Amino acid sequence: MHPKDLSINDYTYHLPEEKIARYPLAERDASKLLIYKNGKITEDTYSHLDNHLPENSLLVFNNTKVVEARLLFSKSTGGIIEIFCLEPDERYIDITSAMLQKGKVYWKCLVGGAKKWKEDFLLKKIDDKQQTIELSARIEEKRNDYFLIEFTWNTEISFAELLHHAGVIPLPPYLNRDADEKDKFTYQTIYAKHDGSVAAPTAGLHFTENLFVKLDNKKIQRTYVTLHVGAGTFKPVKAATMAEHEMHAEFIDVDVSTIQQLIDYADKTIVAVGTTSLRTMESLYWMGVKKSIYDSPQSIEEPLTIHQWDAYELPQDISVVDALNSLLKWMKENDLNKIIAKTQIIIAPGYQLKVAKGLVTNFHQPQSTLLLLVAAIIGDDWKKVYNHALENDYRFLSYGDGCLLWK
Repeated sequence: MHPKDLSINDYTYHLPEEKIARYPLAERDASKLLIYKNGKITEDTYSHLDNHLPENSLLVFNNTKVVEARLLFSKSTGGIIEIFCLEPDERYIDITSAMLQKGKVYWKCLVGGAKKWKEDFLLKKIDDKQQTIELSARIEEKRNDYFLIEFTWNTEISFAELLHHAGVIPLPPYLNRDADEKDKFTYQTIYAKHDGSVAAPTAGLHFTENLFVKLDNKKIQRTYVTLHVGAGTFKPVKAATMAEHEMHAEFIDVDVSTIQQLIDYADKTIVAVGTTSLRTMESLYWMGVKKSIYDSPQSIEEPLTIHQWDAYELPQDISVVDALNSLLKWMKENDLNKIIAKTQIIIAPGYQLKVAKGLVTNFHQPQSTLLLLVAAIIGDDWKKVYNHALENDYRFLSYGDGCLLWK
């Protein structure tokens, strides 16, 4: 069956409210770890993850950083209008350059209380230690699914810095609570580096410096990719079949050295930490496939864009090494030391992993594309894994426990 024909109704389970972890554990790596391998389930904690990985394997992490993407503006009447910053306008080549804008920026946003926004612009004053920052928001354009907002401010700080001063961490809606001061740290991986996500790559929340030391001692290598997680990760699948569901697109940013590491470990064990890391690695493979099959010169942009169904319609017999070498060759010819592109890849049953052999991930919502991804790796045994977790008091979703799944 082609993934287009899948019904999301076949990928559901009952998730009681009390199983959703509202807050993280005091110790990140104390979370439970379910290990699925060759049809069998065993249990441990993240603090012992090193015992379940082969020596000289490679872990791939997503080092994106969650930004304080919720901006609350108070109206003179006492009402609140919330602006949720989704992603930059297309006029910017990538999220990083948009985040570095000073004085003015255009952003795609959701607006809570939009009908109450009658003024030409909203104003918010933020008291910094040295000065008062004045931030204004104006609706540039109303589009189908979002507003294009023009933000302007009166200081020489970047938009990323402005969000740190003025914004609130955007916790997932299913936590059903406001973010508190602790969430600024707990809803961020310890290796977060590049501003741009509106949701954390939650599998990475379980990693600590102590665990990194254990991994180092076993010669388990680490490398980093960047995929900026968009709000689309929470987008419910409402279509009857996946063919009618539009997968959200996200920015990835990967340098030459990381791609070379993936080539070097192609015949060993590569494990993705989180679904975003997995989607990034697999997207790199398909970018390489595109480069290897194009004979005529192509623009820099289009071959690097991975559309929703590319992975099912491109040739399937090109090796990982050949595909990634084609990508490196093209990068060298174009004097590029990193790839910045968008991916819309959907990994669902029928997909065969090309780069990764395993995945570290949390437990995902029913009827979500992330659950489809899990089913692509372990087949119908996703039901066995999730039933085991439900019956053995595992904590679910972003602040919950997780699993190590071997394909």
